[in-house]
Amino acid sequence: MLESESYLCPYCGEPAEAVLDLSGGDQSYIEDCPVCCRPILFELHTDGVDWQLEVRGEND
Repeated sequence: MLESESYLCPYCGEPAEAVLDLSGGDQSYIEDCPVCCRPILFELHTDGVDWQLEVRGEND
């Protein structure tokens, strides 16, 4: 089950979109900002239906 979520880069403030795979349960991963290329930490909390995405800088 895939969902998409818009977010703002915690470094440059530019909007971007993350594609989330809710079937994998809770997840933490790092992806680079598509604009400024700095590492962003994504934390997905889900029970497979409801979900919450936290986005922050790597050192926050």
